[in-house]
Amino acid sequence: MDRDAVDLARLGKRPVLKRRFGLMSLLGFSCTILITWEGVLIVLEIGFTNGGPAGLVYGFLLVWIGTATVFACLSELVSMMPTAGGQYHWVSVLAPRSSRRFLSYATGWLTVWGWQATLASVYYLAGTQIQGLIKLNSPTYDSKPWHTMLLFWASMIFTVCVNTVGCLLPKFERFVLILHVVGFLAILLPLAILGSHQSASEIFSNLLNSGNWPTRGLSFVVGIIGSVYVFTGADGAIHMSEEIEHASMMVPRAIMLSILINGSLGFGMLIVTLFSLDDIKAALETTTGLPFIEIFLQSTGSIVAVTCMVSLLVVMQYAANVGLLASASRMCWSFSRDRGLPGWRSLQHVDPRTTLPIRSILVTTTVSLLLSFIILGSATAFNDMVSLSVSSLQSSYLVAISLLLHRRSTGAIRPRKLTGEREMVAERGISWGPWHMPGRWGIAVNVLACGYLTVIVFFSFWPTGQPVRAGNMNYAVVVTGAVVMVSVIYYQVWARKVYAGPVIEIA
Repeated sequence: MDRDAVDLARLGKRPVLKRRFGLMSLLGFSCTILITWEGVLIVLEIGFTNGGPAGLVYGFLLVWIGTATVFACLSELVSMMPTAGGQYHWVSVLAPRSSRRFLSYATGWLTVWGWQATLASVYYLAGTQIQGLIKLNSPTYDSKPWHTMLLFWASMIFTVCVNTVGCLLPKFERFVLILHVVGFLAILLPLAILGSHQSASEIFSNLLNSGNWPTRGLSFVVGIIGSVYVFTGADGAIHMSEEIEHASMMVPRAIMLSILINGSLGFGMLIVTLFSLDDIKAALETTTGLPFIEIFLQSTGSIVAVTCMVSLLVVMQYAANVGLLASASRMCWSFSRDRGLPGWRSLQHVDPRTTLPIRSILVTTTVSLLLSFIILGSATAFNDMVSLSVSSLQSSYLVAISLLLHRRSTGAIRPRKLTGEREMVAERGISWGPWHMPGRWGIAVNVLACGYLTVIVFFSFWPTGQPVRAGNMNYAVVVTGAVVMVSVIYYQVWARKVYAGPVIEIA
């Protein structure tokens, strides 16, 4: 029995998905699911309002470091327990016996819906970028909500097509990794060469408070949520663990490399973009609705050049959406396999021909389809719905890492060795995986990650400015609370009768 099969057996799971991903395809998946340098351009408006250029720079660095500590901890966990369930499975193993069922269940719901919201948000972003491109080339274009919804559907259809062909996804991700790096240069060089550059003081000392907060420091913290969003989804590779060769080592490597690569590219793109910015007010008031398009235009002075640059960003967004659907559907499939979702008997099915969870892919897509109709009523309401992506996923990380810190501090995790199948399942043999931060370093990183996540979860519920009105209110706390409430009600009424944590398939 190979190491991957042994790891799954220790978790009580049978291997039912085909392991198609090697290191390069997995690295491509991890890097492009984040599209950090592309995402930096999209969230500029949040940073300009709260923090300004200096806030964007220092906020990005802070979030980059914080994200690295978080995913160093999650890398330890996936190395110990490489399963598609990720957070909820780890919580079930690490939590005290008295609360493990409910904590695991609640974490599973947060993760499932966090991924559903993330997927819907990126479909929406793909649509708005295309609309911005149309507005650039045709100033008389009048954007309608149903236009956005149809463009949302176009991205959704493309991702489903790629995800339902068994052998296509790994090959696609290897190709997109190349495009990710080449595309970075294709955007960066025109901005660096053609733009009229600002002075360093305009970038590194210009801390703004356009959100009317009592202090610029508070405005800065509110503004870093934009940078948090561009790093959201780094756990995507974790939920693909049962389709990756040598997952206990390859997944941590891919995650940490993707944080390093994407952070470096994102920071480079941010610096060059800010130095190329002539007029913040013009960027914020652009008729395209996307400040980065105005910055491109200020730098190049050519609509044709900007069209090519933005088109490349749209292609990268479509590519990222492919990986996001894969991860969201695997999370749905895994939680259904453990009887955590309504309709779990059907959702846990794996197609024998493609060895893919086709039903979970289709149900995940259907949820996004239903969410897209909210756009017809209110884009603000839709954005409030998808704000769940930050608060829910970060909360699931916090629960898992807090329990890891507790177990590590009490010495409950043994040195790495290949234990028997029953030991891990029964919790008597929790041992470190091959990727591990030893001693005090591990404790320090765990503490930093928990502190960072606590701050991020708290500020993810804040509005972007004052005075707070219905139009700028952040309803993330309401949406997140609703998800938790529904999960509690469903658990008490039905799920507690069938959900006992991860199902032991191998006795």
